[in-house]
Amino acid sequence: MVAGLPAMQLPEGASPPSSAPAPDHPSVPDYRPSYFTSVEWAFINAACARLIPVDQHGPGGVELGVPQYIDRQMGTPWADGAIWYMQGPFFAAAPEFGYQSQLTPKQQYRLGIKAIDTLCHERLNMPFAALTPAQQDDVLKQIEKGSLTSTELSLSTFFSGFLLKNVMEGYFGDPMYGGNRDMAAWKMIGYPGVRADYLEWVGEAKPYPYGPVSIYGKRG
Repeated sequence: MVAGLPAMQLPEGASPPSSAPAPDHPSVPDYRPSYFTSVEWAFINAACARLIPVDQHGPGGVELGVPQYIDRQMGTPWADGAIWYMQGPFFAAAPEFGYQSQLTPKQQYRLGIKAIDTLCHERLNMPFAALTPAQQDDVLKQIEKGSLTSTELSLSTFFSGFLLKNVMEGYFGDPMYGGNRDMAAWKMIGYPGVRADYLEWVGEAKPYPYGPVSIYGKRG
């Protein structure tokens, strides 16, 4: 304590802040979404399968539980915009000016999925999840480029700022959040996880020889 300054007092009944990690909720078989409807869940799984497909390098997003990660994020304060400044006015501005919309992440997903499925029905007579992989890729590319739009919301913002970002988070994040099943993504790229010390290998021009370790101490 700095001399001359009184010790900070917590309010009566309050507990000191905890540095403990979030609860461990790894992906599980036969997961049932708590936020997404069955139609939305079909979209999420189809989109994850195209954004990170299975290939010769490793498993895809669906195989590693990325849809579970996204659904579980819908139950956090982040999904309600509780940790963001969400008051207007909102402007079309550069990214460094922050998020510019009254829509919470939950609303982005609900409206974004509905808008994309509506466009797919209008153009191809079926929802996104029922399209062929090639058609799904084309739809996602058009959204990313800004050539496929909706009057309901900015589809490019939904895609780049939420869907794609959350897919990458779920794929490469700690398994405790529901994705990256068995740390398979970390194994694929040779990431050591939260091992306490691996500095002696930083300058080595060869793969890290030991498996990854998760925040909860599980070994991959």
